Amino acid sequence: MSEIVNEAWQKYLKQLQLHPLRTKAITAGVLVGCSDAIAQKISGVKKLQLRRLILMMFYGFAYSGPFGHFLHKLMEIIFKGKKGKETVAKKVLLEQLTTSPWNNFFFMMYFGLVVEGRPWDLVKSKVRKDYPSVQLTAWKFWPIVGWVNYQYMPLQFRVLFHSFIASCWAIFLNLKARSVAIKKA
Repeated sequence: MSEIVNEAWQKYLKQLQLHPLRTKAITAGVLVGCSDAIAQKISGVKKLQLRRLILMMFYGFAYSGPFGHFLHKLMEIIFKGKKGKETVAKKVLLEQLTTSPWNNFFFMMYFGLVVEGRPWDLVKSKVRKDYPSVQLTAWKFWPIVGWVNYQYMPLQFRVLFHSFIASCWAIFLNLKARSVAIKKA
């Protein structure tokens, strides 16, 4: 079994080297899809909502994978040749002050408008109401992930690492939302 896993990993690494953007996009799409399938099951859905799953995978494939790819390339350009904890701290701070707010806003808009198919006014109202707490929560968790990512992950694995943690985070949020709903019931 380990031989099969090792061979698959070697093929993945080769694709990552030959086609980094495509590989990261597909990886992000698959991880978002797995996360959404698990989240749907946790929330008690009897039958998997295929449309939602596909739209979430599309988000990972078309947005989060490519965005991460270009973000990390840009960070390497901005901080070219600089290493050390101070540089890592600057990268984390820059990411948290720029891309974190944007990504949370964009995801909330995408989820409301595209995945749930809600009208603009409802989505705008929900984002206005929920965005501040979502962003504050993100700032409590994601800087740690960013630190680990910039400090320990090689450049080619940063999107994979971030996508994997984001998938786990989405499952955690779903479990938390479900426990709140059960307590209210």
